[in-house]
Amino acid sequence: MTVLLGALLTALLSVGVLSVPIPYVVLGPGPTVNTLGTADGKEIIQVTGRATSTSAGQLRLTTVGVQPTVRLRSALAGWFSEDEAVVPRELVYPPGESQEEVEKRNAEDFQNSQTSAETAALRKLGYPIRVLVKAVTPGGPSVDVLKPNDVLTSVDGQPVTSAARLTELIRAKPAGTALKIGYTRGGEPATATVTSREQDGRPRIGVEIDQQQPHPFTLKIDLGDIGGPSAGLMFALGIVDKLEPTDLTGGKIIAGTGTIDDEGRVGPIGGIAQKLVGAKEAGAKVFLVPADNCAEAVRNPQPDLPLLKVASLDDALKALDTLRAGGQPTRC
Repeated sequence: MTVLLGALLTALLSVGVLSVPIPYVVLGPGPTVNTLGTADGKEIIQVTGRATSTSAGQLRLTTVGVQPTVRLRSALAGWFSEDEAVVPRELVYPPGESQEEVEKRNAEDFQNSQTSAETAALRKLGYPIRVLVKAVTPGGPSVDVLKPNDVLTSVDGQPVTSAARLTELIRAKPAGTALKIGYTRGGEPATATVTSREQDGRPRIGVEIDQQQPHPFTLKIDLGDIGGPSAGLMFALGIVDKLEPTDLTGGKIIAGTGTIDDEGRVGPIGGIAQKLVGAKEAGAKVFLVPADNCAEAVRNPQPDLPLLKVASLDDALKALDTLRAGGQPTRC
């Protein structure tokens, strides 16, 4: 009787321990989405006012599924799974932030990734960004030098290709530096010297700026229920594919991931191992990997899924061009 009671108590305690939530989350392959396709009966990339092309293949963004509440039983299964990863909860949900706050931030990051994808793709298609002076700060270093609606074109001979690039060029030199600012006013090019000043610990030239990118059509990305910034690269490729006659896919299913900024630079993401699994399950024939994620991707390969290394939108387009021509793009 003592042995039976002991065994029963041990079993009950084991069940209790296995069912208690622990401070970890399980990451697994999430859904993949063809950016050239539709969702809920609507095109994901919508263009109005310009003809678009169709593709024989697909450009699929990849995601990571997160199991936010984990019990020991699920964690043990995840630790032994080749497709899942068990990580400390604070890596996904930082201390002091609720799950709702994290999800809200991820939704904002996703929206920003769409905006940057549009900007980078339109630049590639020949629609440059214009950085305009919105206002001149009273008493600042640009007073009586720059005026509202001036289009800023260069700093010390370096082209201003975006608002972010303007900030980079100004901050590249210490406060108190005399900067040669190129601009156009009323369509006429000119230059002026503005000496930067420190404000909030950073050099500034005392202007509020506005970024514009005129183009004769409307462009919209319509996709919900996905968060984070990592779809930027695949959205940018989807836009270029739709607006150019060339089929970037070459009839293949191309998957990938990566953040993108207004300059078209591709940045690293999380969950590359799980995204590779999702891509393989979706039938992808090649995977576009941010350069900074290559080492991790190589450690987590999927059979017959080549890993192509990309650091920019230009890199990705060149890799796809090489694939269509039967060549060998740069691999991780």
